[in-house]
Amino acid sequence: MLRYTLHRLLGAIPTLLLVIVLAFLMVHAAPGGPFDAERALPPEVAANIEAAYHLDEPLAKQLGRYVSGLLRGDLGPSFRYRDYTVAELIGTGFPLSLKIGLLAILLALMVGISSGTVAALRQGSMLDRIVMSFAMTGISIPVFVVAPVLVLLLAVKLQWLPAGWSGAPGAAKYILPVITLALPQIAYIARLTRASMIDVLGRDFIRTARAQGLGTKTIIRVHALKPAMLPVLSYMGPAIAAILTGSVVVEEVFGIPGLGQFFVRGALNRDYTLVLGIVIFYATLIIALNLIVDILYGVIDPRVRNE
Repeated sequence: MLRYTLHRLLGAIPTLLLVIVLAFLMVHAAPGGPFDAERALPPEVAANIEAAYHLDEPLAKQLGRYVSGLLRGDLGPSFRYRDYTVAELIGTGFPLSLKIGLLAILLALMVGISSGTVAALRQGSMLDRIVMSFAMTGISIPVFVVAPVLVLLLAVKLQWLPAGWSGAPGAAKYILPVITLALPQIAYIARLTRASMIDVLGRDFIRTARAQGLGTKTIIRVHALKPAMLPVLSYMGPAIAAILTGSVVVEEVFGIPGLGQFFVRGALNRDYTLVLGIVIFYATLIIALNLIVDILYGVIDPRVRNE
Protein backbone atom coordinates (compact mmCIF):
# COMPACT_ATOMS: atom_id res chain seq x y z
CA MET A 1 0.00 0.00 0.00
CA LEU A 2 2.89 2.37 0.78
CA ARG A 3 4.42 1.76 -2.64
CA TYR A 4 1.07 2.44 -4.31
CA THR A 5 0.68 5.71 -2.35
CA LEU A 6 4.21 6.90 -3.18
CA HIS A 7 3.65 6.12 -6.85
CA ARG A 8 0.50 8.25 -6.90
CA LEU A 9 2.22 11.07 -5.00
CA LEU A 10 5.20 11.17 -7.36
CA GLY A 11 2.82 11.32 -10.31
CA ALA A 12 1.07 14.36 -8.82
CA ILE A 13 4.21 16.51 -8.49
CA PRO A 14 4.85 17.05 -12.26
CA THR A 15 1.16 17.89 -12.71
CA LEU A 16 1.36 20.64 -10.08
CA LEU A 17 4.56 22.05 -11.58
CA LEU A 18 2.94 22.17 -15.02
CA VAL A 19 -0.08 24.00 -13.57
CA ILE A 20 2.19 26.58 -11.92
CA VAL A 21 4.14 27.28 -15.10
CA LEU A 22 1.08 27.46 -17.37
CA ALA A 23 -0.86 29.65 -14.92
CA PHE A 24 2.10 32.02 -14.55
CA LEU A 25 2.57 32.39 -18.31
CA MET A 26 -1.16 32.82 -19.03
CA VAL A 27 -1.64 35.46 -16.34
CA HIS A 28 1.33 37.49 -17.58
CA ALA A 29 0.20 37.12 -21.20
CA ALA A 30 -3.11 38.88 -20.44
CA PRO A 31 -3.29 42.51 -21.66
CA GLY A 32 -2.93 45.30 -19.14
CA GLY A 33 -1.17 45.29 -15.81
CA PRO A 34 -1.95 45.46 -12.09
CA PHE A 35 -1.13 49.17 -11.87
CA ASP A 36 -2.97 50.33 -14.98
CA ALA A 37 -5.62 52.90 -14.14
CA GLU A 38 -7.83 55.44 -15.82
CA ARG A 39 -5.18 58.09 -15.10
CA ALA A 40 -1.81 57.14 -16.53
CA LEU A 41 1.10 57.24 -14.09
CA PRO A 42 4.24 59.28 -14.87
CA PRO A 43 6.87 57.04 -16.49
CA GLU A 44 9.32 57.33 -13.59
CA VAL A 45 6.61 56.41 -11.04
CA ALA A 46 5.51 53.41 -13.12
CA ALA A 47 9.13 52.29 -13.47
CA ASN A 48 9.72 52.50 -9.70
CA ILE A 49 6.57 50.48 -8.96
CA GLU A 50 7.52 47.78 -11.47
CA ALA A 51 11.02 47.61 -10.02
CA ALA A 52 9.62 47.28 -6.48
CA TYR A 53 7.54 44.27 -7.53
CA HIS A 54 10.22 42.89 -9.92
CA LEU A 55 7.89 43.31 -12.90
CA ASP A 56 10.70 44.86 -14.93
CA GLU A 57 12.70 41.63 -14.89
CA PRO A 58 12.63 39.05 -17.73
CA LEU A 59 9.69 36.67 -17.53
CA ALA A 60 11.91 33.63 -16.91
CA LYS A 61 13.55 35.35 -13.94
CA GLN A 62 10.16 36.35 -12.55
CA LEU A 63 9.00 32.74 -12.83
CA GLY A 64 12.11 31.48 -11.04
CA ARG A 65 11.64 34.05 -8.28
CA TYR A 66 7.97 33.08 -7.91
CA VAL A 67 8.66 29.32 -7.75
CA SER A 68 11.41 29.96 -5.22
CA GLY A 69 8.90 31.81 -3.05
CA LEU A 70 6.38 28.96 -3.42
CA LEU A 71 8.94 26.48 -2.12
CA ARG A 72 9.17 28.63 1.02
CA GLY A 73 5.37 28.78 1.29
CA ASP A 74 5.26 32.43 0.19
CA LEU A 75 2.50 33.30 -2.32
CA GLY A 76 3.59 36.92 -2.43
CA PRO A 77 1.80 40.18 -1.68
CA SER A 78 -1.45 41.23 -3.32
CA PHE A 79 -1.02 44.07 -5.82
CA ARG A 80 -4.46 45.54 -5.18
CA TYR A 81 -5.33 44.65 -1.58
CA ARG A 82 -2.75 46.78 0.20
CA ASP A 83 -1.14 45.45 3.40
CA TYR A 84 -2.42 41.93 2.69
CA THR A 85 -0.53 38.91 1.44
CA VAL A 86 -2.17 36.40 -0.91
CA ALA A 87 -1.98 33.75 1.82
CA GLU A 88 -3.92 36.03 4.19
CA LEU A 89 -6.64 36.66 1.59
CA ILE A 90 -6.96 32.93 0.89
CA GLY A 91 -7.18 32.26 4.62
CA THR A 92 -9.97 34.84 4.85
CA GLY A 93 -12.12 33.57 1.97
CA PHE A 94 -11.51 29.83 1.86
CA PRO A 95 -13.27 28.69 5.09
CA LEU A 96 -16.62 29.96 3.80
CA SER A 97 -16.05 28.47 0.33
CA LEU A 98 -15.07 25.17 1.96
CA LYS A 99 -18.19 25.12 4.13
CA ILE A 100 -20.49 25.69 1.16
CA GLY A 101 -18.59 23.13 -0.93
CA LEU A 102 -18.76 20.44 1.77
CA LEU A 103 -22.48 20.99 2.21
CA ALA A 104 -22.96 20.71 -1.56
CA ILE A 105 -20.92 17.48 -1.74
CA LEU A 106 -22.86 16.00 1.18
CA LEU A 107 -26.19 16.89 -0.44
CA ALA A 108 -25.05 15.52 -3.81
CA LEU A 109 -23.97 12.19 -2.27
CA MET A 110 -27.14 11.74 -0.24
CA VAL A 111 -29.58 12.58 -3.01
CA GLY A 112 -27.54 11.15 -5.90
CA ILE A 113 -26.84 7.74 -4.33
CA SER A 114 -30.40 7.38 -3.02
CA SER A 115 -32.09 8.31 -6.30
CA GLY A 116 -29.65 6.23 -8.37
CA THR A 117 -30.24 3.17 -6.19
CA VAL A 118 -34.03 3.56 -6.38
CA ALA A 119 -33.83 3.95 -10.18
CA ALA A 120 -31.73 0.78 -10.44
CA LEU A 121 -34.20 -1.20 -8.35
CA ARG A 122 -37.09 0.08 -10.52
CA GLN A 123 -35.25 -0.30 -13.82
CA GLY A 124 -37.46 0.51 -16.81
CA SER A 125 -40.31 1.90 -14.68
CA MET A 126 -41.78 5.38 -14.82
CA LEU A 127 -39.83 6.31 -11.67
CA ASP A 128 -36.59 5.25 -13.36
CA ARG A 129 -37.35 7.41 -16.40
CA ILE A 130 -38.25 10.41 -14.23
CA VAL A 131 -35.01 10.17 -12.22
CA MET A 132 -32.88 9.83 -15.35
CA SER A 133 -34.71 12.72 -17.04
CA PHE A 134 -33.95 14.99 -14.09
CA ALA A 135 -30.35 13.74 -14.12
CA MET A 136 -29.92 14.57 -17.81
CA THR A 137 -31.41 18.02 -17.22
CA GLY A 138 -29.03 18.64 -14.32
CA ILE A 139 -26.05 17.65 -16.45
CA SER A 140 -27.09 19.82 -19.38
CA ILE A 141 -27.73 23.12 -17.55
CA PRO A 142 -24.61 24.95 -16.22
CA VAL A 143 -24.51 26.56 -12.77
CA PHE A 144 -24.45 30.12 -14.13
CA VAL A 145 -27.91 29.41 -15.60
CA VAL A 146 -29.24 27.44 -12.60
CA ALA A 147 -28.32 30.16 -10.07
CA PRO A 148 -30.36 33.03 -11.60
CA VAL A 149 -33.30 30.69 -12.30
CA LEU A 150 -33.41 29.53 -8.66
CA VAL A 151 -33.16 33.13 -7.45
CA LEU A 152 -35.97 34.21 -9.76
CA LEU A 153 -38.22 31.30 -8.79
CA LEU A 154 -37.57 30.73 -5.07
CA ALA A 155 -36.48 34.20 -3.97
CA VAL A 156 -38.23 36.71 -6.22
CA LYS A 157 -41.47 34.95 -7.20
CA LEU A 158 -42.21 32.73 -4.20
CA GLN A 159 -40.11 34.68 -1.65
CA TRP A 160 -39.24 31.51 0.24
CA LEU A 161 -35.49 32.13 0.45
CA PRO A 162 -33.16 35.15 0.45
CA ALA A 163 -31.81 36.15 -2.96
CA GLY A 164 -28.37 37.17 -1.74
CA TRP A 165 -25.91 36.68 1.06
CA SER A 166 -25.76 40.15 2.60
CA GLY A 167 -28.32 40.68 5.35
CA ALA A 168 -29.86 37.20 4.97
CA PRO A 169 -30.83 35.48 8.24
CA GLY A 170 -29.14 32.39 9.65
CA ALA A 171 -28.80 29.21 7.64
CA ALA A 172 -31.34 30.26 5.01
CA LYS A 173 -28.66 32.07 3.00
CA TYR A 174 -26.80 28.78 2.45
CA ILE A 175 -29.70 26.96 0.81
CA LEU A 176 -29.68 28.43 -2.72
CA PRO A 177 -25.87 28.40 -3.18
CA VAL A 178 -25.61 24.82 -1.90
CA ILE A 179 -28.46 23.58 -4.10
CA THR A 180 -26.99 25.37 -7.13
CA LEU A 181 -23.59 23.74 -6.64
CA ALA A 182 -25.04 20.31 -5.81
CA LEU A 183 -27.55 19.91 -8.67
CA PRO A 184 -25.10 18.95 -11.47
CA GLN A 185 -23.26 16.55 -9.16
CA ILE A 186 -26.53 14.96 -8.02
CA ALA A 187 -27.24 14.22 -11.68
CA TYR A 188 -23.83 12.64 -12.36
CA ILE A 189 -23.79 10.60 -9.14
CA ALA A 190 -27.35 9.36 -9.73
CA ARG A 191 -26.46 8.13 -13.23
CA LEU A 192 -23.23 6.49 -12.05
CA THR A 193 -24.97 4.82 -9.10
CA ARG A 194 -27.80 3.50 -11.25
CA ALA A 195 -25.49 2.00 -13.88
CA SER A 196 -23.14 0.50 -11.30
CA MET A 197 -25.96 -0.86 -9.14
CA ILE A 198 -27.63 -2.54 -12.13
CA ASP A 199 -24.33 -4.22 -12.99
CA VAL A 200 -23.72 -5.40 -9.42
CA LEU A 201 -27.29 -6.67 -8.93
CA GLY A 202 -26.83 -8.96 -11.93
CA ARG A 203 -23.77 -10.73 -10.55
CA ASP A 204 -23.60 -14.26 -9.20
CA PHE A 205 -22.99 -13.38 -5.54
CA ILE A 206 -26.19 -11.31 -5.50
CA ARG A 207 -28.18 -14.22 -6.94
CA THR A 208 -26.63 -16.43 -4.24
CA ALA A 209 -27.67 -13.98 -1.53
CA ARG A 210 -31.22 -13.96 -2.88
CA ALA A 211 -31.26 -17.75 -2.98
CA GLN A 212 -30.34 -17.76 0.71
CA GLY A 213 -33.51 -15.82 1.44
CA LEU A 214 -32.00 -12.42 2.21
CA GLY A 215 -34.27 -9.41 1.77
CA THR A 216 -33.68 -6.67 -0.77
CA LYS A 217 -32.66 -4.08 1.84
CA THR A 218 -30.09 -6.43 3.35
CA ILE A 219 -28.69 -7.36 -0.06
CA ILE A 220 -28.32 -3.71 -1.02
CA ARG A 221 -26.80 -2.61 2.29
CA VAL A 222 -24.49 -5.56 2.95
CA HIS A 223 -23.56 -6.96 -0.46
CA ALA A 224 -24.31 -4.54 -3.31
CA LEU A 225 -23.63 -1.04 -2.03
CA LYS A 226 -19.88 -1.31 -1.48
CA PRO A 227 -18.90 -2.62 -4.96
CA ALA A 228 -21.47 -0.33 -6.59
CA MET A 229 -19.83 2.73 -4.99
CA LEU A 230 -16.44 2.23 -6.68
CA PRO A 231 -17.34 4.29 -9.80
CA VAL A 232 -18.86 6.97 -7.56
CA LEU A 233 -15.70 7.07 -5.47
CA SER A 234 -13.61 7.46 -8.63
CA TYR A 235 -15.81 10.35 -9.68
CA MET A 236 -15.44 12.19 -6.35
CA GLY A 237 -12.16 13.81 -7.44
CA PRO A 238 -13.68 15.47 -10.55
CA ALA A 239 -16.87 16.20 -8.58
CA ILE A 240 -15.02 18.12 -5.89
CA ALA A 241 -13.05 19.95 -8.58
CA ALA A 242 -16.29 20.92 -10.33
CA ILE A 243 -17.80 22.21 -7.09
CA LEU A 244 -14.68 24.22 -6.23
CA THR A 245 -14.45 25.82 -9.66
CA GLY A 246 -18.22 26.27 -9.87
CA SER A 247 -18.18 28.12 -6.56
CA VAL A 248 -16.39 31.00 -8.28
CA VAL A 249 -19.51 31.71 -10.35
CA VAL A 250 -21.96 30.93 -7.54
CA GLU A 251 -20.21 33.18 -5.03
CA GLU A 252 -20.28 36.06 -7.50
CA VAL A 253 -23.99 35.56 -8.27
CA PHE A 254 -25.05 35.36 -4.61
CA GLY A 255 -22.55 37.92 -3.31
CA ILE A 256 -20.79 35.45 -1.03
CA PRO A 257 -17.52 36.83 0.44
CA GLY A 258 -15.57 33.67 -0.29
CA LEU A 259 -12.53 32.76 -2.33
CA GLY A 260 -14.47 32.98 -5.59
CA GLN A 261 -15.05 36.72 -5.19
CA PHE A 262 -11.35 37.30 -4.56
CA PHE A 263 -10.55 35.37 -7.73
CA VAL A 264 -12.99 37.34 -9.90
CA ARG A 265 -11.87 40.70 -8.53
CA GLY A 266 -8.23 39.69 -8.84
CA ALA A 267 -8.75 38.77 -12.50
CA LEU A 268 -10.55 42.06 -13.22
CA ASN A 269 -7.85 44.08 -11.47
CA ARG A 270 -4.95 42.14 -13.05
CA ASP A 271 -3.78 41.18 -9.57
CA TYR A 272 -1.24 38.64 -10.82
CA THR A 273 -0.18 37.20 -7.48
CA LEU A 274 -3.74 36.86 -6.15
CA VAL A 275 -5.00 35.05 -9.26
CA LEU A 276 -1.92 32.82 -9.35
CA GLY A 277 -2.16 32.07 -5.63
CA ILE A 278 -5.81 31.03 -5.86
CA VAL A 279 -5.22 28.92 -8.99
CA ILE A 280 -2.26 27.14 -7.38
CA PHE A 281 -4.15 26.70 -4.12
CA TYR A 282 -7.12 25.16 -5.92
CA ALA A 283 -4.83 22.98 -8.07
CA THR A 284 -2.98 21.70 -4.99
CA LEU A 285 -6.27 21.00 -3.23
CA ILE A 286 -7.74 19.15 -6.22
CA ILE A 287 -4.58 17.08 -6.73
CA ALA A 288 -4.55 16.19 -3.02
CA LEU A 289 -8.22 15.20 -3.08
CA ASN A 290 -7.68 13.06 -6.18
CA LEU A 291 -4.75 11.42 -4.42
CA ILE A 292 -6.95 10.64 -1.41
CA VAL A 293 -9.61 9.19 -3.73
CA ASP A 294 -7.00 6.99 -5.44
CA ILE A 295 -5.77 5.73 -2.06
CA LEU A 296 -9.31 4.99 -0.88
CA TYR A 297 -9.98 3.18 -4.15
CA GLY A 298 -6.91 1.05 -3.51
CA VAL A 299 -8.12 0.29 0.02
CA ILE A 300 -11.57 -0.79 -1.17
CA ASP A 301 -10.37 -2.72 -4.23
CA PRO A 302 -7.02 -4.52 -3.61
CA ARG A 303 -6.74 -5.33 -7.34
CA VAL A 304 -5.98 -1.69 -8.06
CA ARG A 305 -2.96 -1.40 -5.76
CA ASN A 306 -1.71 -4.86 -6.77
CA GLU A 307 -1.61 -3.76 -10.41
